[in-house]
Amino acid sequence: MPSLSRTPVGDSTTTANLPAIQRRTVRVLIAAQILGGIGMGSVLSIGAVMAAEISGSEALSGAAATLSTLGAAASAIPLARLAQRLGRRAALSTGAFIAATGSLTVIAAAALESFPLLLLAFALLGVGVAVNLQSRFAATDIASSEHRGRDLSLVVWFTTVGAVLGPNLIGPGEVIAETLGMPNLTGPFLIAVCAQVAAAAVYLVALRPDPYLISRSVPRDPKDDIPGVVRGRGALIFAIGAIAISHAVMVSVMSMTPVHLVNHGVTLTIVGLTISLHIAGMYALSPLFGWLSDKAGRVGTILLGQGLFAISLVVVALGEDNPVMVTVGLIVLGLGWSASTVSGSALVADLVTGAARARIQGRTDLAMNLAGAVGGAAAGLVLAMVGYSGLAWSAGLLVLLIVAGSTTMRTARPVSA
Repeated sequence: MPSLSRTPVGDSTTTANLPAIQRRTVRVLIAAQILGGIGMGSVLSIGAVMAAEISGSEALSGAAATLSTLGAAASAIPLARLAQRLGRRAALSTGAFIAATGSLTVIAAAALESFPLLLLAFALLGVGVAVNLQSRFAATDIASSEHRGRDLSLVVWFTTVGAVLGPNLIGPGEVIAETLGMPNLTGPFLIAVCAQVAAAAVYLVALRPDPYLISRSVPRDPKDDIPGVVRGRGALIFAIGAIAISHAVMVSVMSMTPVHLVNHGVTLTIVGLTISLHIAGMYALSPLFGWLSDKAGRVGTILLGQGLFAISLVVVALGEDNPVMVTVGLIVLGLGWSASTVSGSALVADLVTGAARARIQGRTDLAMNLAGAVGGAAAGLVLAMVGYSGLAWSAGLLVLLIVAGSTTMRTARPVSA
């Protein structure tokens, strides 16, 4: 196994080659994201079915998403600390190996028909989600201030490839499972093991030199020093808050949409199409929003995301009885999440430099995952009390909170502090 010792950084040759190193870094991250996303696609597509089958209760079908989210939240800080000590290569490869272990544990849980073991497996798979999130920050470590949003958004966009491939491997996976005499529904997870191990190998072997270790010794970009920019704790709180609250808005409405549609007699095929189009909205235009955040400014693009959220929530609230309107609203909801998350993440990367970068980025991912978990859990209660339209209007209050917070920022230009 290649050594995880720190790569020598900071010499003039490395600094002069930063653009070329950054291009290579982005390509490596993209390749690993595609592979790692296959495992995440398996959880999204059949995790709920497997949880219901092994537990014997449909009420526990949500355990897959819940434990995966909690696993991502719990691993965000440890992975960030590992990156801070040894670099991105060590953190990302370790997380991918843990996710591969999670896929193996799913197979074991199915063979033993053990629901507690399955819960542990989903939590381990959640570490793969944390790796995907940390990868977007790895794309910004040595990126120039003019292209930071673009590079981050490209890595985010390619997550879609793996997430789309994962569900489509159910058929081939079941053929493999039947051939090998494996338990029902476990075939895709065997494919996921191979993909996640391959992702870990890509991080471990190809992510050289390590972008985070280089970033700790690269001189500060003078273009980041813009007069009149709000810096410090207030700006950072706004950036992290915008990411976390936007994630809560998206998860709360998205997670309750299948329940709402099924209760209105919509077929599972249409429900699946609606969620697929929503996921496409989350990722398909992320490079555009990354470009906008570089050109028009981080805060301006975050506010664009909130405007898209507002449109989405009005559409689903007024068109709750029309599946087409709900689908359109979910697509726009995904676009709002994309604009807010891409630009908010770029803003966090702007504001934090030096040794604190990995630690603060880990806290950002922790806040994002916890907000999603709380949003998803609260959404069920809100849906029961005030219905689907009431859920949409309630989510609108969170949008207003972000808009109000943006008034504390005196500029919408990219910043660094």
